[in-house]
Amino acid sequence: MNLNKEEVIALLKNVQDPELKRSIVALGMLKEVSVGQDSVHLDLEMTTADPVIRQSIETQIRATLQGKYGAALKADIHVHKAAAKGPVQGPTAQSGIQHVVAVASGKGGVGKTTVAVNLALALAQQGHKVGLMDGDIYGPNVPLMLGVPSGKKPLVGEDQKIIPMEAFGVGMISMGILVPADQPMAWRGPMLHSAIQQFLQQVAWGELDFLIVDLPPGTGDVQLSLVQSVSLSGAVIVTTPQEVALMDVRKGIAMFQKTNVPLLGVIENMTGEIFGSGGGRKAAEQYGVPFLGEIGLNAKIREGGDCGKPIVIAEPQSAAARAFHEAARLMKNSLASAAAKV
Repeated sequence: MNLNKEEVIALLKNVQDPELKRSIVALGMLKEVSVGQDSVHLDLEMTTADPVIRQSIETQIRATLQGKYGAALKADIHVHKAAAKGPVQGPTAQSGIQHVVAVASGKGGVGKTTVAVNLALALAQQGHKVGLMDGDIYGPNVPLMLGVPSGKKPLVGEDQKIIPMEAFGVGMISMGILVPADQPMAWRGPMLHSAIQQFLQQVAWGELDFLIVDLPPGTGDVQLSLVQSVSLSGAVIVTTPQEVALMDVRKGIAMFQKTNVPLLGVIENMTGEIFGSGGGRKAAEQYGVPFLGEIGLNAKIREGGDCGKPIVIAEPQSAAARAFHEAARLMKNSLASAAAKV
């Protein structure tokens, strides 16, 4: 039996985490591979003790390797649980940025960008220096919500770094101000990774208390690129109350847990008669994550985003604006708690 380590690793890229639907190799779970004449030894690191997930991964590994090398292959799989630790220690975005916080959702249509924009503005109104990075490369809506005129381009400084556009006291960068609005972004993983790296490293963010990163929905290439590119201070998960949205919350939470990114909390958006209420709190309690509050379903929130004047700016004394401010305050509390545990 002719075994090759590189070939074994290539085969294992087909083995997926059943929750995240991502390769165990891409997720960094495969820590060591050694091959013998008719055997393979694998060392896996997992952040969950769930026996169902572990069994699924081991079954996939054996089926994949024996499908290639035959049933006589011996697969010795050693699994250990990752030690609790802080966020992934990648390079920081820039030395002047104190906290990088991702705003994510398990599925689209839950108002994640609306929450990210208003959360950033609330932090700025609370006296913090805030930047907003639109990481949704395929659907960059942050410029519209902040009222940035279509076609307006950012300036470039003497150091060749892009100067963020400022709106309501928040510096912003987005693919939406770099490419024409009607140009499709048919980019694959490496190009997405490059875009995220440029937004982090080649933008003159200056001194910031918070860099809020609006991620695309799901658990794809952009999310993984971000956690591999920067030491995230934490992540906020946005969901709506109904069960169909909550099913995807688990995937988002699982991805950040597996990459050792602190979960700062869950925000329930669009709470009210149409979508119900309480689902976000329930999910937070189920996974032991802080609950940052409910944002009621309100036409004025949508109107504010459409006309480029978010609710926190348009109606600062409204119940919705107060809810965003309270979410920002609770998020800061979660950041302090996460930092104390590291």
